[in-house]
Amino acid sequence: MALQAGIVGLPNVGKSTLFNALTAASVEAANYPFATIEPNVGVVPVPDERLARINSVIETEKIIPAAVEILDIAGLVKGASEGEGLGNQFLGHIRSVDAILHVVRCFEGEVTHVDGSVNPARDIETIDFELVLADLAVAERRLDRLTRAMKTGDKAVAADRAATAKLVSVLEEGTPARSVSWTAEERASLAEAQLITMKPVLYVCNVDEAGLEGNPHVDSVRAIAAAEQAGFVVICAEIEAQIAQLAADDQAAFLADLGLEEPGLAVLAREAYRLLGLETFFTAGPKEIRAWTIRKGTRAPQAAGTIHTDFEKGFIRVEVYRIDDLLELGSEAALRNAGKLRVEGKEYIVSDGDVMHFRFNV
Repeated sequence: MALQAGIVGLPNVGKSTLFNALTAASVEAANYPFATIEPNVGVVPVPDERLARINSVIETEKIIPAAVEILDIAGLVKGASEGEGLGNQFLGHIRSVDAILHVVRCFEGEVTHVDGSVNPARDIETIDFELVLADLAVAERRLDRLTRAMKTGDKAVAADRAATAKLVSVLEEGTPARSVSWTAEERASLAEAQLITMKPVLYVCNVDEAGLEGNPHVDSVRAIAAAEQAGFVVICAEIEAQIAQLAADDQAAFLADLGLEEPGLAVLAREAYRLLGLETFFTAGPKEIRAWTIRKGTRAPQAAGTIHTDFEKGFIRVEVYRIDDLLELGSEAALRNAGKLRVEGKEYIVSDGDVMHFRFNV
């Protein structure tokens, strides 16, 4: 499965620059609103040092990391929920993603801010307000439809209407849907509405090089993220865009000069995974070593299905081992002889970092 995240924020906060860094693409980053009209889509590899560790023992033709699908959505403005700045079109793009990367401007500089000054708390409030209004319009239409359908006496309709009425009440208070506790039944009922404010959020503080440390704008975003139990990372999109254009050896030297251990994008990718409750398993052989993305709690047959639906349909068993055991013993044959290669069945819940060989029959 590929995680799909949408980059949102006000115009001129550095969204397209961040997207350039994530995808090493040539997306226009201009000093004016709406440089991005259609959502640019990029498939971004997720850095994972465990792939190299497996490859240190198992020779292979290629290494394929897990991937994150990123949508660069144009900047929202006040009134977007009412169509301002092509708002309805852009809000529609946000509904399709699994998570929101909310880029917040935490740098000064010459690039024009649409509201004339840098104020992260105000900017976050502006975006949240527009997203709440957009969801409220959807929720009110759904409530009207379910109210009319109540005449049938269907208990399922009554439950859907109750969940939607609760949602309308929450949104009318200006509160994002994710900030409220919902039962599993209510979440299932509301899933079809594709609520924007129900999606998990990762706040991405975009700073300049001087603002990586001791930045009061960052502190204000950190406090908001903590209050919402949202994700939070600090990135200098300009630096990340430069790093993305360098060869691997040059990247390491550039990071060392900046006093950084790894690119900020690696931190962002890991935080996005954590936010969505995702984890990785691996397959390894002479043709490829590959990382696969699943949700926590996935059982072995469903994990097999991420590779190919036939693997899930014809699942028989799976052979599993851990990377540390592979490094210690030096080969899969040695793992087998030492009893470190386990055979698991249909009820096995996959653990992050498992290396797996599926056996199936179709």
